[in-house]
Amino acid sequence: MKNYLLLLSKLSFILIVFILLFSSCVPQKKIRYLQNKSESEAQKHFINEKKVEYKIQTGDNLYINISSLDVKTSDIFNKESSFRSSNYYNDAGIYLNSYTVNDEGYIDFPIVGNVYVKNLTIEQIKNEIQKILNEYLRGATVIVKLVNFNITLIGEVKRPGEYKVYQDDINIFEAFAFAGDLTDFANRNHVLLVRQTKQGATIHKLDLTDDKILESDYYYLMPNDIIYIEPLKGKQFTFANFPYALIFSAISTALLLINYFK
Repeated sequence: MKNYLLLLSKLSFILIVFILLFSSCVPQKKIRYLQNKSESEAQKHFINEKKVEYKIQTGDNLYINISSLDVKTSDIFNKESSFRSSNYYNDAGIYLNSYTVNDEGYIDFPIVGNVYVKNLTIEQIKNEIQKILNEYLRGATVIVKLVNFNITLIGEVKRPGEYKVYQDDINIFEAFAFAGDLTDFANRNHVLLVRQTKQGATIHKLDLTDDKILESDYYYLMPNDIIYIEPLKGKQFTFANFPYALIFSAISTALLLINYFK
């Protein structure tokens, strides 16, 4: 009887340790990106040309800078030339020196007046302003940037929040790098991308474990995109509902029984 209880206690102890070790583990297959679903292809090549460029909408903010050899004349067209400060190059300074697209789709550009920019790409706006300036200034160079290129990452990322993008485009993995990558308990098979369109918000489901994401139309992000990363189903049970107190109590009891029967 004594040997039987001792054996039962040891087995219970081993079982409890086993449960503790594996209750919070996530299989590698669930946390790996870009898995090759077709094992027959050892190497694959992906081509993803950005098919849709962002078109400026009402409420967007554009930074426009004009430069030429005739500095005094070009400064007339530059909004920031009227005042400069040490805060000019921070987010607030760039925003204050940008042009807001009004409800009719125009920006009020110095000397020139209203310039229609709605539903135009950055490159098209640059060409349009260049064409207008050629009537006033020779050899001018036009720089146009979208100020409010923001993306939002929420859910199972290490640093959720809104991030500003200071480049022409960004892909979804670069966005995750801003937020410190996904957590181990992120559901990489079911990522939701919320995108604003003229008709309203649309939701797109992405699978980050499939390497075909590299060819997806949603691989490159657009301004004001929201990415929500769902948690794995087992996360809540593992961290909230798992009876750790009961398990530790059982371990203590098992250890006491083992010492007693020795």
